Amino acid sequence: MKKICLFIAILSIAYAQAQEVNRAIIQELKDPYPAPASDWLQVENGLNASFVSVDDAFKHTAPPKKSQLKDQWKERAWRGEKVHAQALVWSKTPIEQISLTVSELKDDQGSRIAPDKIKIGYVRYVLTDHLGDLKSGCGIPKGLDTSLVADLIDTSTTLPLAENTTRPIWLSIQVPQEAKSGSYRGQLIIKSAQETKILPFEINVLNRILPEAKDWSYHLDLWQNPYSVARVYGVKPWTKAHFDAMRPYMEMLAQAGQKSITASIIYDPWNGQTYDIYESMIKWTKKKNGQWEYDYSIFDKWVEFMMSLGIKKFINCYSMIPWNLKFYYFDEASGKKQVLEAKPGETAYKNHWKGMLIDFAKHLKSKGWFDKTTIAMDERAMKDMLEAIAVIKEADPNFNISLAGADHPELYDQLLDYCVALRHELSPDLINKRRRSGFTTTFYTCCTEPFPNTFTSSSYAESTWLAWYALNKDFDGYLRWAFNCWGPRPLQDTRYGTWLAGDAWLVYPGVRSSIRFERLVEGIQDYEKAKIIRAQLKKEGRNEELQKLEMKIKAFETDALSETPASTFVNEAKAILNSF
Repeated sequence: MKKICLFIAILSIAYAQAQEVNRAIIQELKDPYPAPASDWLQVENGLNASFVSVDDAFKHTAPPKKSQLKDQWKERAWRGEKVHAQALVWSKTPIEQISLTVSELKDDQGSRIAPDKIKIGYVRYVLTDHLGDLKSGCGIPKGLDTSLVADLIDTSTTLPLAENTTRPIWLSIQVPQEAKSGSYRGQLIIKSAQETKILPFEINVLNRILPEAKDWSYHLDLWQNPYSVARVYGVKPWTKAHFDAMRPYMEMLAQAGQKSITASIIYDPWNGQTYDIYESMIKWTKKKNGQWEYDYSIFDKWVEFMMSLGIKKFINCYSMIPWNLKFYYFDEASGKKQVLEAKPGETAYKNHWKGMLIDFAKHLKSKGWFDKTTIAMDERAMKDMLEAIAVIKEADPNFNISLAGADHPELYDQLLDYCVALRHELSPDLINKRRRSGFTTTFYTCCTEPFPNTFTSSSYAESTWLAWYALNKDFDGYLRWAFNCWGPRPLQDTRYGTWLAGDAWLVYPGVRSSIRFERLVEGIQDYEKAKIIRAQLKKEGRNEELQKLEMKIKAFETDALSETPASTFVNEAKAILNSF
């Protein structure tokens, strides 16, 4: 009985901790450069509200420009598509509380889009930094210029509005696949104790269907960090409470079309670059008799959990070539954790890995996972990568390998999952050849590229631009580190380490999305829609319309962003896409 009571108590504590994180009241940081009070002199008294472009970012302490305001929001959408709007509230006097509601969407024939398909929330301001004259967001110095930016989409629909402040609102509508085509009208209702503002909007649902996210062809690979979730929620890794805390985040990821599972098969594969170090999901034990034993129980739990959510194309295992070339294991003879330092090509390295890989292959085959598991590497010296590949293939010639790195022609035929940096272009013929062989070819951005990127200082449309770039270059998709490698104060400050702010996470604790993440998914939807339209136009011989679409797709070049904002390319391409 005591054990049962203790178990219930532990569950209650874990649940309470999760609720505390999810409902945390966010204390925003002060604007480092507040707008002068004189900017508010011409603002009308009371509550002000308007729709604005999803491409525009608004300063917390400044009112919007009149040219940025919209009387209403109109959008075209496919059945099954998720569309977004941004609205603003602002006031030069404090308002104790503002509440948000959205009416049911109806068309003239009485068809409806139910309220549970509509989400609204205030957008919170987080601290970011800016590159200035620097050419890369890697290895940045301390003391860069900072600002508050609107990114975190809160789940709260009530909020006070401070004097001389602006607050964005994010509205998302998931159009059901079974929705009837037609024009659906609704209202965003914004209330204070003294006033009510009603912002009308209209969604024109087209007679086209976007497949479910699980059926999207786009290969999205946002690296996950389960250890960040454990730390933020105060739960022991790999307990039920941990999985319960992770579930809504990984469901968000699955709904974005995520294809790959990030698995760490050694301790700290990235040499402590994350605030929460990746533990090994496989326990390596050297027995007293000198033999090795491998415990895959945590690895299995993680993979099975992710697969249950629909993320199951690849299991990418990191890493045989960690940055520090240190390999930790439990030594039964000493009863302590030990570390082996060995380089690829050394006998000690081969001896350490070959036996494990043979055993790992056997385990994967018993689970039916061998064909979708890759031994994954980051960019390393070619000599080291070739030495590691030799050990992998000696252990099992059918082992799959993945790499995120530079352009290496000598590896084209060896990598099941190959991701190159944005600056590297691979020929469409090569990508198609790999595709015919069942291989996946993607690109990535990281701290290197000032733009396009997904930093919190990046323009919102850059996140959407990325999938259109993949379409232009015929890539299968996109990789980014990371989905949720949270820093010490992720709800307030997106700076971490020596990387530009926002590099390490796209969503926030409390199961809070971001404008960056929502716009990233928007681009993936565009990618899927464009492929459907392109195939139809080719099949029907509508060459003039096809050429018009292809011209817009071909405009997505990185060099063009030096002079023209990403939003221009995205909006022009989307207008063509939604005209069919």
